[in-house]
Amino acid sequence: MDAFYAAVEQRDFPELRGKPVAVGGSASRGVVASCSYEARKFGVRSAMPSITAKRQCPGLIFTKHRFDVYREVSQQIRAIFHEYTDLVEPLSLDEAYLDVTENKMGIKSGTIVANQIRKRILEETQLTASAGVSFNKFLAKTASDVNKPNGICVITPDDATQFLEELKIERFYGIGKVTAKKMNAFRIFNGADLKKWSEIDLVTRFGKAGRHYYRIVRADDSREVNPHRIRKSIGAERTFSEDLQTVAEMKERLLAISEIVFGHCEKLDNYGRTVTMKAKSPDFQQITRSKSYAGEVRTLEDLQKTVMDLLDENTEDIPAVRLLGVAVSNLSKEQQSGEGIQLEFDFDV
Repeated sequence: MDAFYAAVEQRDFPELRGKPVAVGGSASRGVVASCSYEARKFGVRSAMPSITAKRQCPGLIFTKHRFDVYREVSQQIRAIFHEYTDLVEPLSLDEAYLDVTENKMGIKSGTIVANQIRKRILEETQLTASAGVSFNKFLAKTASDVNKPNGICVITPDDATQFLEELKIERFYGIGKVTAKKMNAFRIFNGADLKKWSEIDLVTRFGKAGRHYYRIVRADDSREVNPHRIRKSIGAERTFSEDLQTVAEMKERLLAISEIVFGHCEKLDNYGRTVTMKAKSPDFQQITRSKSYAGEVRTLEDLQKTVMDLLDENTEDIPAVRLLGVAVSNLSKEQQSGEGIQLEFDFDV
């Protein structure tokens, strides 16, 4: 979907249409969850601190998130997908892989299927979607970003080599800004440059990810579309408008976050054996501390006690924090999540 959260807000509130909109917290520690294309022209991006976004775009309009509405729209879109294929692998509320090799409509062309789905989404939700069509997941995902918004990009087997060789390294899905910068230092600026490197050399420079880079630049991706993505953890986190300076303040907030996490565990009837606490300092240094048990943590009291113990054992490492988080993993059952794996943001507003 194109700028999904922001697009829903502009759809539902006509006064926001055509204006730079950001969904998220407008306070000094707020974060942009999504922004309209009008805002992106000013350099505003998702996950950008709100204070930076306002500096980039003084006329930026912040609106509070409405996740219940976004989930409802996502379910509408998911229903359309399933009219064409049951091989749907959600990545988040607004994105999914579809295998339409043998689809319910008997359509022989993936491009036709993609365009039909995009048309249906627009008619039924008044929102636009972009699609990438190709013969493996990596290429389809990469292609989906090429002609945004409201566009489609098709990469055939005959086109793949040239497409990948000409693609800028920062446009490769899975290569972030930090890795792209490191690659640039080795004079790797596009796929052709990356392709010159041997697998051994890439592993030497970039670790295990080097094998992945070696394969994707050669269009080698045999992963199947998996309609049963497994939830590996349940968690929540909170960024604070002012740094927490005392252990008492941190405990108060961690108790509340733990309650949110345990509520999700109860709702899913899925409990974990490992509890993790995350803390981020004012200078963005992050620490994580975990504790595992032989059995699942099945009461709120046990979860909160574990989190408190983790904090007490590490107070010297976290004299002040701007963010705290709690997560539970090693879950009691493999949660096959039709919703995909979606980060839960708790914005300061």
